Amino acid sequence: MTDHYAVFGQPISHSKSPRIHQFFAAQTGQDLSYTAKEVAPGQFGDSVRAFFDEGGKGLNCTVPLKELAFAFADQTTARAQRAKAVNTLALQNDGSVLGDNTDGCGLVTDLTVNHALTLAGTRILILGAGGAGRGIIGPLLDQAPKKLVIANRTVEKAVDLAKEFDNPIVNGCGFADLKGQEFAIILNATSTSLSGQLPPLPEGVLAGQGVCYDLAYGNQPTAFVRWGWANNAVKSLDGLGMLVEQAAEAFFIWRGVRPQTQTLIEQLNTERGILIVS
Repeated sequence: MTDHYAVFGQPISHSKSPRIHQFFAAQTGQDLSYTAKEVAPGQFGDSVRAFFDEGGKGLNCTVPLKELAFAFADQTTARAQRAKAVNTLALQNDGSVLGDNTDGCGLVTDLTVNHALTLAGTRILILGAGGAGRGIIGPLLDQAPKKLVIANRTVEKAVDLAKEFDNPIVNGCGFADLKGQEFAIILNATSTSLSGQLPPLPEGVLAGQGVCYDLAYGNQPTAFVRWGWANNAVKSLDGLGMLVEQAAEAFFIWRGVRPQTQTLIEQLNTERGILIVS
């Protein structure tokens, strides 16, 4: 019998997730279908209940539904609790729904495995204090960086998010407060680059031999990836690898089988004509 999975979000038409999971299913010999459905926040609870009532086995939830998914889940993993956001819902044998967050581990895998970066002892800057940034902080801290700073237009939001992690190496600030600081790794967790915009970053914020990484991705280099090139980043990457790696983790949660990701990442990069040097 074919098991059914889906991704909910708004907007969702651009999503590569159905293709990614069908690739994983073919690779691992799993019998499943995976579709994308546009779901507005106000429809979320009813849509999720209907999906599971109709025999669905698992869901991915993307923008702007991750906090709603966290509230919906009957139980949540430790990493979901740290993030206060869920991107993966899994139906359990007793009929309850487990919520997990695979974003952070997907990012860390892409950085440390696919791009051979060392995060331990580094100074990391996260741009943005919304749901995307929230989901990656815990897994980044597990890598033992020297410093992790969250910068946001609304300073109080960054400060409050930093306080949630209750760790002396984590601080929140405004963009103007970054002047005079430099970071080995800058992660863009805002949505600005998809509209061709950039956060107001001061000169010199990227250290020599520094790395830029945009959690967003597109068929063309994002505004932040281009900013990284212009500021002499040794690597300036987008989030396609993170997308594939977080999907692989969700697939493992649902199916108990861990797919291989490198072939798919290379294929997707080739199709969009972007050469990613690892």
